Amino acid sequence: MPALTVNDRPVRFDMDPETPLLWALRDAANLTGTKYGCGVGDCHACTVIVDGEALRSCLITLAEAEGRYVTTIEGLSRDRSHPVQQALVAEQAIQCGFCTPGIAMAAAALIQANPDPSEDAIRQAIPNLCRCGVYPRLVRAIQRAGRVARRVERISAAPAPGISAEDAAVEVPAIVASEGERPQ
Repeated sequence: MPALTVNDRPVRFDMDPETPLLWALRDAANLTGTKYGCGVGDCHACTVIVDGEALRSCLITLAEAEGRYVTTIEGLSRDRSHPVQQALVAEQAIQCGFCTPGIAMAAAALIQANPDPSEDAIRQAIPNLCRCGVYPRLVRAIQRAGRVARRVERISAAPAPGISAEDAAVEVPAIVASEGERPQ
């Protein structure tokens, strides 16, 4: 039974050690934020962070992941407060959202290693395919995330998920509770 740490929790998978990490995360651990795109490593939709490095989980077996630390999009931050997540939203670098978890994980690994990446470094570190074509906004978002990580800039982001519309309006004045809505 391969044992590894996923999102800071020790996990043992009762699965064939040759199973791709992608399927262990999605099917056994129910961490479905890691997306299946192509299955051959071309699209990078399944990118997770393994021991600080952005890797495609469709190309890593459980045996290869044994004893390692894996972070999925669910483990990046529970309240979407990670600089990359906030910058992707602030720069409107998300459209359909399918590729977003893989992009966010690759960007988070890049920002961790280099919080002031050049445009060229970003393009090399983020080879993810995006059918919606958000690439120019993506570069701006990752540069902005780097500034936030370096504490040069702050992002006034949307409130955390699960907040009532009335409470959200207090935190972000542009959000207004609809007429019939009552706070819980």
